Amino acid sequence: MNNNYVIGVDVGGTKVAYGLFDNEGKIIYKTQHATDFNADGQVFSDILIRNIDAIVTNNGLTYEQLDGVGIGMPSFIKRETGFVFMTSAMPAIKNFAMGEYLEMKIPTRVVLDNDANTAALAEYRHGAGRGTQHMVYIVIGTGFGSGIIIDGKVFSGSYGAAGECGHAIATPGEGIMCGCENKGCYMSYIAGKHIPERVRLGLEKGIKSTLNPETVNGQELLNAYNNGDLLAIEVMHKMADYLAQCLFNIYQMLNIDTFVFGGGVTNLGDALFDRMRDVFNSYYHIEFPVHFKMAELGEDVGIIGAAEYLK
Repeated sequence: MNNNYVIGVDVGGTKVAYGLFDNEGKIIYKTQHATDFNADGQVFSDILIRNIDAIVTNNGLTYEQLDGVGIGMPSFIKRETGFVFMTSAMPAIKNFAMGEYLEMKIPTRVVLDNDANTAALAEYRHGAGRGTQHMVYIVIGTGFGSGIIIDGKVFSGSYGAAGECGHAIATPGEGIMCGCENKGCYMSYIAGKHIPERVRLGLEKGIKSTLNPETVNGQELLNAYNNGDLLAIEVMHKMADYLAQCLFNIYQMLNIDTFVFGGGVTNLGDALFDRMRDVFNSYYHIEFPVHFKMAELGEDVGIIGAAEYLK
């Protein structure tokens, strides 16, 4: 960063958060709004532009004082150009040159990347990943994905999609159809957005439950689990089992020993993670330790990470 302000934007499946940072990297202003799930690339970009303009104006700034805008999107993005290929959480945003469009409308530098990558960078530099050489950040919220840090740098792969573990296939051709246009990906078993569908399928199988697929959320799932609800137990156990399987596959592929977990579904706590650790350990037969840590930066991790991309 130069001696200017920066804006970090964290786009999620349910809300969009904005943070204005001063030249010391401190958050001096925050705001957020609900995500327009149905917006296409241009409509959503125009929403971002209006809110960024408002942040600049309402804080008495000009764009000359802004060193850039960093944006984390829940998308398959080519970071070098900001081209969005696909957004499973917002399916109308696909094959859109968002970076180019935003830079035509906003008179400052714009950097886009996948939201898990931005959060990974934040936790690596300022959170639970401090002091590690390599790290995998796992985000479990509305969606499910990861950001990979190798030798201190975000690893994006050949086309910008490294870390899309949520769309790796767990049960080929079977299970819930995801926004990635495949059935049976890990996201469909683990992500918060699919909990209602998993509850509905369980009820259709005849499993008795107090859960209502029209209203269920993570907290209600946890409460029912703690009360011994059989369907809640099945849904929670499947989430943990598939999470452990996914993490073990990542570990076997990359041999990275530190996993950091963030996102709203981490509030499920021991009900999810105790079983996840047990299942992971049942696959693991080597003496070297694997560390599972909870993210430290809380709800600001996305905006912090997006701002870090401007350094």
